Amino acid sequence: MSIESDNDLIGLKLASEAVANTLRLMQEYAHPGMTTKELDEYGGQLLKQYGAKSAPRETYGFPGWTCISLNNEVAHGIPATNKILHEGDLVNIDVSAELNGYWADNGSSFVLGTDIHTHAPLVAASRNILHKAISQIKGGVKIADIGRLIETEARKAGYRVIKNLVGHGIGRSLHEEPHEIPCYYDPFNKKRFKKNSVVAIETFISTKAVYAHEKGDGWTFVTKDGSFVAQHEHTIVITDHTPIILTAANGI
Repeated sequence: MSIESDNDLIGLKLASEAVANTLRLMQEYAHPGMTTKELDEYGGQLLKQYGAKSAPRETYGFPGWTCISLNNEVAHGIPATNKILHEGDLVNIDVSAELNGYWADNGSSFVLGTDIHTHAPLVAASRNILHKAISQIKGGVKIADIGRLIETEARKAGYRVIKNLVGHGIGRSLHEEPHEIPCYYDPFNKKRFKKNSVVAIETFISTKAVYAHEKGDGWTFVTKDGSFVAQHEHTIVITDHTPIILTAANGI
């Protein structure tokens, strides 16, 4: 969406605060031995306290309040009672919601407890690359150039990017124009970021795989070769200068 009034910005900030704080508190609440279903129910309670509605549930009928992916699950993991968190797991929580007609989306990968599987460098790379990409976005910048930056920085760090999961426009619904903000350079993508527009920027940084595949449950994406992927995401407002990070309260 394009911000057309102060009320638009206020509404987006409130929706973003709800999802950002929910994500942060869920990450703090997570501990070994609990199920992803328990963690998701906690997230659902937090969203309800804000008066916010789960975006994937409202839009697509997703069977959970939030998406929680473990280890070689890349995205859209279904919370379940048989999925138990363990020390050292690579966990991704993606929280998106609607509040008073405005939508926001954010996500974060993190290592649960002690980093016994050495996932921390991957997580740090994803987070750092996201912030570097955001710092370069302003009105008129080519979307393809940001994809190239993400891909180049991932390679420098010894990683690759997932090519079939992308960032997107957001604001009045969960997915809007531009519908594809890739993590790689697409020479055929001629679109540019527009001032005052709202987008969800995501990094999908992989240890090896370049594509995520459907697991077979209708939702979850995984890597076929067992590669690990870290994802981070912020909802931002594009300006003529540094973007406004609406979901900064999540601390990533």
